[in-house]
Amino acid sequence: MTSQTEFHTALLNAAIPVPEGLLDGDGRPAGSRYAVYRNNVAVSLSEALETGFPAVVKLIGPENFSKAAGIYLRAHPPTSPMLMLYGKGFPDFLAGLEPLKSIGYLGDVARLEYAMRESYHAADAPAFDPSRLQDMDDEELNATRFVLAPATRLVTSPWPVLAVYNFTLIEGSPAPEAVAQNVLITRPEYDPILHELPQGAAEFIAALGKGQTFGEALRAAGRGFDLTNTISLLLGSGAVTDIKKDMP
Repeated sequence: MTSQTEFHTALLNAAIPVPEGLLDGDGRPAGSRYAVYRNNVAVSLSEALETGFPAVVKLIGPENFSKAAGIYLRAHPPTSPMLMLYGKGFPDFLAGLEPLKSIGYLGDVARLEYAMRESYHAADAPAFDPSRLQDMDDEELNATRFVLAPATRLVTSPWPVLAVYNFTLIEGSPAPEAVAQNVLITRPEYDPILHELPQGAAEFIAALGKGQTFGEALRAAGRGFDLTNTISLLLGSGAVTDIKKDMP
């Protein structure tokens, strides 16, 4: 009799023979049916990756993507039945794939796409009321911790990741320039929105996301940081859902 381990091990590895002892509902050998099922599973996972990473598909071409996806899905089967979030490790996998090493920004474009997908499927959160900040003095504000909304994501990159993404998928977008780009992803309504961040903003937002106080995040942002515009972006885009005060 075939064990579950044997069944699943062979399911995504065509090099492994069909497990022995498989029977259909009438007690007949079910080898051919298993082979069909194995192919259908691989196709479904490959299609899920293709749907989730459209910019990557265009950057390397459908044929190369299919080969990469085939390797990945056999080495990294789903750990959850929710296929809409399948492929979390795909960006790192792509970045480490030797034939694609010349496309240095590929992994970060994939990270951006996966972060967008996470944002889209994240839980809803109540909108933050900015008036709660109006009566705070500097000491109180610096001791306050901002709670980011579940849909908020931050992608940092040494590559022009947002420009590459837009140029790849959006007709008429300008060609990318050789500059690093950090991107904030917010979801004020139904669809994620991408915001290119200015100097220091990514460090500031990352610190807030780690639970650091406003003052600590401000120090992390460093010199040249535009606090006013960054706070306006966070509050206006639904990136913040609550605040917590350390002081009584």
